[in-house]
Amino acid sequence: MSEDYSTNNNILCEPLAAYSTSYRQQSLFSDIDVETSTDDIRVIELFAGVGGFRVGLERASERFKTVWNNQWEPSTKRQDASAIYCHIFGFSGHSNVDISTVDVGEIPDADILVGGFPCQDYSVATSLKRSGGIEGKKGVLWWQIHRILRDHPNPPRILIFENVDRLLGSPASQRGRDFAIILASLSDLGYCVEWRIINAAEYGMPQRRRRTYMFAFKNDSSFAQSVISSSDWITKDGIMAKAFPVSTDNVSIDTFTIHGDLSEISGSFNKGKAHSPFKNAGLMMHRTVYTAQTAPAYNGPYVTLGDILVPDSEVAEDFYITDEDVVKWRYAKGGKKEKRVNKTTGFEYNYSEGAMAFPDSIDKPSRTIITGEGGAAPSRFKHVILTASGRYRRLTPTELERLNMFPDNHTLGASDTRRAFLMGNALVTGIVERIGVQIIQRLR
Repeated sequence: MSEDYSTNNNILCEPLAAYSTSYRQQSLFSDIDVETSTDDIRVIELFAGVGGFRVGLERASERFKTVWNNQWEPSTKRQDASAIYCHIFGFSGHSNVDISTVDVGEIPDADILVGGFPCQDYSVATSLKRSGGIEGKKGVLWWQIHRILRDHPNPPRILIFENVDRLLGSPASQRGRDFAIILASLSDLGYCVEWRIINAAEYGMPQRRRRTYMFAFKNDSSFAQSVISSSDWITKDGIMAKAFPVSTDNVSIDTFTIHGDLSEISGSFNKGKAHSPFKNAGLMMHRTVYTAQTAPAYNGPYVTLGDILVPDSEVAEDFYITDEDVVKWRYAKGGKKEKRVNKTTGFEYNYSEGAMAFPDSIDKPSRTIITGEGGAAPSRFKHVILTASGRYRRLTPTELERLNMFPDNHTLGASDTRRAFLMGNALVTGIVERIGVQIIQRLR
């Protein structure tokens, strides 16, 4: 894990608007090839955001070279994430269009495909011949990954995906269905999949952020040939186990097979059951699932929220909370039992919620960053710290970048509120870095 949270990009970052004309002329699709050598590991990054996967992999090894990437934010004219991506990494191989409009033939050959695809709804209504056959607007994006893997003449042999931790139990009406569809569809395309729900803070990183990570590899790959025991792969030998050690005591493996075509899985998998059959770690090979509940076994250093704070002297006055507003923040974060009225219907109801910490502790990793972290308005979920001078303040964009282990000023050029939104959407790059290190060690 990289511990230098203050590394600068060495880029004199002008406001995004200052280069918007050049950006829009070049960013729809760049056919400039990225130069690679035979020793390089070529990467495709989908749903790239501001490049979290790329930051993590390239920090793990210079051998990782991103040859093509796509970032498109629907329903908005401002493509801030795409603009930042190009500003940091350049225009070569960048695509800023709806991924569903990209011809697979435009995507170059690569060794690895990565992506933090949005999670919404993955149920299959009819067939996979058209994206319209999938319910859920954002769930459709999974089938764009599926389309690329299915139709590309030389699909990547390794896949790395990131998603919310609740993916393993969604939807609430049919626990585990979405994940079963993803696993089965990858199996039908010739991949094995291992997964782990990882809380970054449990492995020494500065943010308590739980996410599902999947590492998939072709059935005929060296990774698949290395799987001797499913239990050992989950607890000791797999990429996830090596990158994120777990206790091997009293680990119980559950085994089952995912049957049926994807439409049948969508309609019947685990129907009527109260709990998902998928535990926080597992392996799927040829549609047979091996899954277990594991616990972290980490013995390294830990980084706290206090460790990543910038000096108060470098914090703009806008981030400090006035004495008058402290009362509003205390109310927003405090416990409540009160009557409220629906503004539309006039219906009166009892509302209650527990208290949040105020201020946030700087002696342990931070809470999860959310997309609404930016802005001065009092909020239950925004972070607030108490400074040595006795004043309360919000976190700066640089501090939010550090919590996700990005270089300082990675998102400089967007507004402070937008920078916070982008970090709320990002992943902890240290997680990807650790996975990348393990890939390099296996491919030597």
